[in-house]
Amino acid sequence: MAIEGPLQELGIHDVFQLLDLSRKTGTLTVVSELRDNEGTVLFENGKIVSANIRSNPHRLGDLLIRSGRLTDADMARAQAAQQRGDGRRLGEILVALGLVTRKEIERQVRLQIEAVVFELMSWREGHFRFQEGIDDGHWRDWTVAFPTESLLMEGARRIDEWSRIADRVPNLAMVPYLTPPDEDHPPLLDLLPSEWQVLSMIDGTHDLREIATTLAMSEFDVARITYGMVSTGVIRLRQSERISRQTPLPMEPKPVDARLTPVDMTVEPLRRGASAFRRGEFSEGIAVWSQFTKSVPQYPGIAAIREAIAAATTLRDILAREVPDVR
Repeated sequence: MAIEGPLQELGIHDVFQLLDLSRKTGTLTVVSELRDNEGTVLFENGKIVSANIRSNPHRLGDLLIRSGRLTDADMARAQAAQQRGDGRRLGEILVALGLVTRKEIERQVRLQIEAVVFELMSWREGHFRFQEGIDDGHWRDWTVAFPTESLLMEGARRIDEWSRIADRVPNLAMVPYLTPPDEDHPPLLDLLPSEWQVLSMIDGTHDLREIATTLAMSEFDVARITYGMVSTGVIRLRQSERISRQTPLPMEPKPVDARLTPVDMTVEPLRRGASAFRRGEFSEGIAVWSQFTKSVPQYPGIAAIREAIAAATTLRDILAREVPDVR
């Protein structure tokens, strides 16, 4: 039995709650044409056991290798066991071989699931489909199940906190660098281990997304830690030069200050699209802003722009259907 529909009618948060309360087992697929992205979440009796997203796929083995908990040779040993007919899940094989602990497996799986669930929770448009039952091939990597309710509560909290973080950390393409020391007032740092990890990666070349990937930390945690360091003056942020070279802006870019908000970084296509919307030319505005999201995907307010496009598209379609323009 399949359950499906547009996210405009049943939000993704409500979909997760429905599958949790009804103790469903199966595969939830969420597709967004606007984002050109697709996410997949596997449920067992209402609990989430696996999750993946096309734009940023992270398999368990890759996460363990990237975090330094596993070597390529270790991974090859576990995969060879599977090829020889070992029917156990990848995580169980790694634990049995003594290569990683079960606690580390659970930690990495949770990071993977959280990253996907929190990303999907930010989607306001698209289409979802839940199909009961799961292909056995999907069950090979996970070892634990996580309560859906706790993930939803944490996701809601993070969405609220993101709005505060964005004031100083507008996007994950920002490159952090250390503030020049004040010899008269040297800083006294009292940091947690995770904060020291992030600080040790700051060299003025790696952006926040690269730091999160290298440390196998969630992007949210890296952004939150960065926000604290920027607020206390330990570090500053600048836009990645690599992105500027790869995607030149229509206007001459200005140096990015950590205090700037997305509104301060508006470029000409956004003004042109906004002007079209104000004139009531929805199709023109949607076309201009859609092209902007493709050409400048690193823009700090890109999520808000995409939500606005989805809302404008819905309004345009409703107007055309319910209140046609008779001329």
